[in-house]
Amino acid sequence: MSLPSASVRTIFPSMSQSREHMPHSQASLRPLAIFTGGYLMMAFVSAFVRGNREFVFYIITMLILIAVVLLIHRRMPLKLSQLWALSIWGLAHMAGGLWPIPSDWLIGDGQPVLYSLWLIPSWLKYDQLIHAYGFGITTWICWHGLRQHLASRSKSPVFPSYGLLTLAAASGMGFGALNEVIEFIAVLTIPHTNVGGYINTGWDLVFNLLGALTAAAAIRWHHARVRQNP
Repeated sequence: MSLPSASVRTIFPSMSQSREHMPHSQASLRPLAIFTGGYLMMAFVSAFVRGNREFVFYIITMLILIAVVLLIHRRMPLKLSQLWALSIWGLAHMAGGLWPIPSDWLIGDGQPVLYSLWLIPSWLKYDQLIHAYGFGITTWICWHGLRQHLASRSKSPVFPSYGLLTLAAASGMGFGALNEVIEFIAVLTIPHTNVGGYINTGWDLVFNLLGALTAAAAIRWHHARVRQNP
């Protein structure tokens, strides 16, 4: 899943604190709002027409999460690239459950949608890729919040030590576990979901971990690079 075009310095947190605390103008957020609202509206219409109660449930959940992100953004400004990354994750999630694929592309059980598609047979599923991407982004945002909080207290830049990155990755994993709870609620309340069984849940958690570790390693690498080339 590709992110919006930007330099690595823009995508990952830098040592500069001033830019992070500059609120985004309404004009800069307008394209993001149109993009996100547009695909959510199309997803809702598609799910409603098909009678897909599972994804109506997920769309409502996404609206709640968007409200939570906006509240967080007001208290702890997120980078514009982080907001776009979250929106792209939402789009990938909506496409995963609603975009149809030919039935003969299926391997094993599942509904003929992107989430059931094996990108590399027996090795990598679309669902797993989205888990890694999404909770990698979540880990990055958790680090962003942790660093802002500590920097505001110490009045100095915060180094991404292994301990702090472990906390950020563990937070990303925790949100990944919350996602599995939401999916479990869907299984209990909605018949014939495409959530999958215990093995699927286990692999979801594994790819959540891989995404979190990749994000932590990228943050550490970027910080070291910035220190060498200030």
